[in-house]
Amino acid sequence: MTIRRRIVARLATSVAALLLAAPAHAATAAAEKVLHTFLANSETGLDPAVASDIATLSLLENLFDPLLRYDVDARPVALRANAAMALPEVSADGLVYTFRLRPGMRFAADPAFKGPPREVTAADYVYSLKRLYDPALKSPWLFLFEGKLKGDAALKGAFSQSTGIAGLQAPDRHTLRITLSAPDRNFLFYLAMPASSVVAREVIDAYPGQAGNHPVGSGPFRLGEWKRSDKIVLLANRDWGVTWQGQRLPLLDKVEVRIAEEFQGRMLGFLSGEYDYLEQVPESLTDMVISHGKLKPELAARGIVLSRFPVLQTYYMWMNMEDPLLGGYGKDKVALRRAIALSYDSAEDIGLLKKGFALRAESPLPPNVLGYDAAYRTPVPYNKALAQALLERFGYRQRDPDGFRRGPDGKPFTLTMHSEATVGGRLRDELWRKNLNAIGLRVVFRTDKKTDIIKASRLGKVQMFESNWIADFPDGDNFYQLLYGGNRGRANYARFNLPAYNERYEQARLLGDSPARQTLYGEMNQLIHAYNPWVPLSHPLSADLQHPWLKNYKRHPVEFTTWRYLEIDPEQRTRASKMAR
Repeated sequence: MTIRRRIVARLATSVAALLLAAPAHAATAAAEKVLHTFLANSETGLDPAVASDIATLSLLENLFDPLLRYDVDARPVALRANAAMALPEVSADGLVYTFRLRPGMRFAADPAFKGPPREVTAADYVYSLKRLYDPALKSPWLFLFEGKLKGDAALKGAFSQSTGIAGLQAPDRHTLRITLSAPDRNFLFYLAMPASSVVAREVIDAYPGQAGNHPVGSGPFRLGEWKRSDKIVLLANRDWGVTWQGQRLPLLDKVEVRIAEEFQGRMLGFLSGEYDYLEQVPESLTDMVISHGKLKPELAARGIVLSRFPVLQTYYMWMNMEDPLLGGYGKDKVALRRAIALSYDSAEDIGLLKKGFALRAESPLPPNVLGYDAAYRTPVPYNKALAQALLERFGYRQRDPDGFRRGPDGKPFTLTMHSEATVGGRLRDELWRKNLNAIGLRVVFRTDKKTDIIKASRLGKVQMFESNWIADFPDGDNFYQLLYGGNRGRANYARFNLPAYNERYEQARLLGDSPARQTLYGEMNQLIHAYNPWVPLSHPLSADLQHPWLKNYKRHPVEFTTWRYLEIDPEQRTRASKMAR
């Protein structure tokens, strides 16, 4: 028996023993509403201007306050006021945003204030956003604002907080005015990110270079305990002042977070009741808890719930439009790429590789992104017979002795697809080999690290590669820019440069979510399917599990956590423990 099989066998035995196990926390703190959860990776410093990993951002969005947050219930996504009393007033030219802050918001207590916690003011937001420009921090989020705030070039030389700019003004204690140098339809999304949250200057000055070790925010929770890379405890901020469905948030008393980097540890921890929910069951462990697409009966009998959540992510295979063999806009090259797209067996990919937890991609946009059209269907379905006929018609008739097609010039040719050197990468390779061989196309695979493949892609040295894109913000522009000609050499790995597409993209990016923009998106979809620089593949569905005592659990497409809305029924947890004994 191989080492891997022995590990899987031991895990299966452990899972079987835990299927009827008692919740680990059932008998403790019965009256207190405590959420038990985990982060998949260790946190770094808790500084909104610096942190960029998902684990740390998950904590930051609970400790610190941006001006806006997402409406937890709205689909497609929508923003709502948070530190601001309402969405901002926006000038007719789309340049000036005026926010009125909620009075009475206070930072958490800290010795840095040399007294009681003080109120959050508009000047604090000016300070916090300017801080992103501080070269000493090397903030990974500066790109959100650099060159967009009016007059911000003054912050790029000898940086100083005392340098005033027209783009960030606080006319009074509770009024914040942000002025852009040019309209940006996605600007408000940037103000809902953890990086845009407010910090107190007293705290930053009190702990020079160590602000990430002393997180002091005004968010729904405050830091209670912190054992690095092990345990983080957040305590409810009862002065937060935000309500939802008539209830004052947060609903929990406490959140206890553990670091669980191993797949097996997360799964066993959930099944034993150590964690109240588990997001994204690992593909390698799916068979342990799911059978034929459904939760195993013994888990369902415990009241555990399985839900499928569409992640804001698109898998696609792109083809280099400047490649001598595959690229170009002539009919023969278009026919070759179209045949490749027609050969893709989405049902087998989703069923075999993704265990049924994915949706076929009809366009670049996944569900819940602004601009997504649920009714849209690709005109390029899986159809090997049509792919064969198309190749025959446009000159790929001749065959080698081994049965593979020759090009219109009569010469043999071989497609080259780059691939990641992983188990998943090898499985994808075999599926692509099977699909392409079935229509008479020879393909070889060149394996490498993904980072090296991306570097080569930006230089135009990769012919084909299956990749994926996760939304930076939930707007269609974030996906359609991947095929904009101006982005060749950057995120446009396909190096697609079609004037008709570029013109529509430039028009669409100036529009908000509207019928006019939706029409342009539909036309852009048709151009993508006409020229096939991409083969849209799938949108993953996360398999999520939750225990019955967890209430209000509902994942959000953009925010990392919804802890402030969650509630625990301690009595139900206790009853579950007694029934399992």
